[in-house]
This record gives sequence, structure tokens and C-alpha cells, in this order.
Amino acid sequence: MPRYQSDGLSLAYQTFGDGPPVLCIHGFASSGKVNWIDTGWVETLTGAGYRAITLDNRGHGDSDKPYDPEQYYPQAMAGDALALLDHLGIERAAVLGYSMGARISAFLAFEHEERVACAIFGGMGMNLINGLTDGNDIISGLLAPTLAGLTHPTARQFRIFAEHTGADREALAACMETSRQPMARADVRRINMPVLVAVGEADEMAGSPAPLAELLPQGEAFVIPKRDHMRATGDKAFKAAALGFLGKTFPVR
Repeated sequence: MPRYQSDGLSLAYQTFGDGPPVLCIHGFASSGKVNWIDTGWVETLTGAGYRAITLDNRGHGDSDKPYDPEQYYPQAMAGDALALLDHLGIERAAVLGYSMGARISAFLAFEHEERVACAIFGGMGMNLINGLTDGNDIISGLLAPTLAGLTHPTARQFRIFAEHTGADREALAACMETSRQPMARADVRRINMPVLVAVGEADEMAGSPAPLAELLPQGEAFVIPKRDHMRATGDKAFKAAALGFLGKTFPVR
């Protein structure tokens, strides 16, 4: 995989297709491949005429994996996304983020409005502001010696997912410490570009999409039917809504 440098770290990325760029930022314990390639998102975006750009966030995939929680604040990870746009010579892109990736996208859009044409916050509703309530349970689950005895459903879910993807659980625990930093409500109100907030109907981790969309100056909400947090990622209805949104706000010429 090609690599670039950001904040002293070596990070991995891939690009696919031509056309208007869509920067895809994956969720916690995932990777560019797991979140965007394996779920068909890259194929969907390139098939619609877009250039799909995936990266492995710090602590994930083929990128460097520091064990210091101070390395994982969302502002720092948004800086990695910005550095990738700089590395590729891209002035403005649409940004598609899922879960933690949506939080990173929000900080990128807030801090670098001129670089983000529009954004899609998948798997992230009002908990962008309220924060994640079971983060400490997830950390404990990641660091536990074995799965045996892990009863907290979300912690168990992420532990199984991390083992399935071969992730570095110590790096993920460090990431969970600080990457879940909430965004201030006043800052959300200042994200002034079109934003689609898409959350699964049965998603208990993200928070409600409609109130977040109402806070955003150009926000709109979409409920992904019959999907929870883990199963919404590659959903066909989510993809269709995203393509419709991109067609209005960042069209292929």
C-alpha cells in the first residue's frame, strides 16, 4: 500500500477511480479495506464516477500504531486526513466517515471548512456531542486476557471484531481513551457545508440522527432501515442515500 507522513507517523492509504474525490474515513477497530472495500463502498463510489480514497487511521490497519492515548484525539486524526489531501494535491473533497470516522470527519469539517465540499456522518448521531457512554467497557474488553467472562455486549462485540481483523488491541485501547472526545454543540452549529447524518434504525451506539442534523446549518438526516451499528456500514439503502446526497452537493461533471 502507498504511504504518507503525518505528525511523525507513517500512514497507509489507497486510491481508486477518477472523478471528484471522496475521502473515506473508517471506524474504530476497522481499516480502509474492511470498512470501505470489503463492504462494496469503493465499487459503489467509483461506479458512480467518483474517486474513492481510503486511509488506515493511526492505530489501525497497515498504519503506525502508537500506544500513547495522547496521540488519538480526533483533532490529530483529522490532521492525518488533511495531510492525505495535501499529499495527493487535493484542494477540496467530499468526506465520508463512519462511526469514529464520522467524528474525525466532523472535526476536519469544523477546522478546515475550505477543504470539505460536503460530508456524510455514518453511524454518528447526537453522540457526536454526548460522547460514548461505554468506552471504558470497550477498553477493558480489548485488554482482557481472553473473551471468557466478557459479558458487556458492546465490549464483547468490539473484542471479537478486533480479533477477526487481527488488530493491535493495545493500540485500539489507547485510541478509545481519547478518540471519543465529544464535539461542542456550538462547534457543530458552525459546520457550514451540506452534511448527511445517516444512522441505523436499531443503532444504540450512535445517538439519534435527526437532532444532530437540525443543529447543522445544512444538515439532513437519514435512518438506515432495520440496521444496527455494525450492520449498517455496507447497507444498500445507506449507499443509495449517500449517492443521492453526493449527486446534489458534489456532482460528477
